[in-house]
Amino acid sequence: MLIISKEIEQKIQQTVKSSNGVLPKPLLDMLMGEFSVDIETLLQSLLPIAATFSIAPVSNFNVGAIAYNKNSGNAYLGSNLEFNHAALCLVVHAEQSAINTAWLNGETQLTHLAITDAPCGHCRQFINEVNLAQQIQILLPQVSTSLNELLPHSFGPADLGNKTRLLDKEEMQTVDTSLEISTELKSHYNSSYAPYSGNKSAVEIKTAKHGSFYGRYAENVAYNPSLSPLQSALSQMALSGLDLDEVEVVEITLVETEQYKNQSGVADVVLNSFTGKYEIKKAYVS
Repeated sequence: MLIISKEIEQKIQQTVKSSNGVLPKPLLDMLMGEFSVDIETLLQSLLPIAATFSIAPVSNFNVGAIAYNKNSGNAYLGSNLEFNHAALCLVVHAEQSAINTAWLNGETQLTHLAITDAPCGHCRQFINEVNLAQQIQILLPQVSTSLNELLPHSFGPADLGNKTRLLDKEEMQTVDTSLEISTELKSHYNSSYAPYSGNKSAVEIKTAKHGSFYGRYAENVAYNPSLSPLQSALSQMALSGLDLDEVEVVEITLVETEQYKNQSGVADVVLNSFTGKYEIKKAYVS
């Protein structure tokens, strides 16, 4: 593990906050050159910084994760996000958060996933949904391993006849909506991943001073590890160093497929876990 100065740590944290969790290739290249290390060593050394974005009022256990694609050269941070007074199944795990960051930023493949601690079964199942998951090098504190070793005899998308995977280019289909919602929210709705329920959905959190944060639905073949669009958006907000109760919220909008409407209730439960009172605007695509 590298010894990273406070000055460099603060620079990295500021980059993460300004980009909602992205560490671009030029910065990573500069750090590898400055410390004379390979990308695996660098990613593991940056994990304590990723963990500083954790919000864990229930477990008090801070987890950090970093997803990386050697083809783009960019890295994507993630941290666990817990909600007071809400079911534990609504927690966002650090691995989910990092994969979500990569997905929202257009990655279609990951080659490395560094984690501060061994992934739980929930996270191993979520990773298994990702495009080319078996090729991801998983970097843990004491070992470099693979998903095949961590999740033998796995249950995956093919078992339910799904030919696409999370991060696949094929999932980026266009679904027209005539709703009065922002272009960005419409794009996230179109790019959401819901091969099992069919309920494409996305969320926009519009703030007064910090811009807008977006999240989209990411389903899992085992269902329970699925990431709701609001969880996705709140994770991005946490990686920006913000908490929903600490910002002035202008509007929160959820758009989902009218036939299903199974994300509305989840969004209400998550929002009720915060101190502030938030109303969510709900729009439905027929």
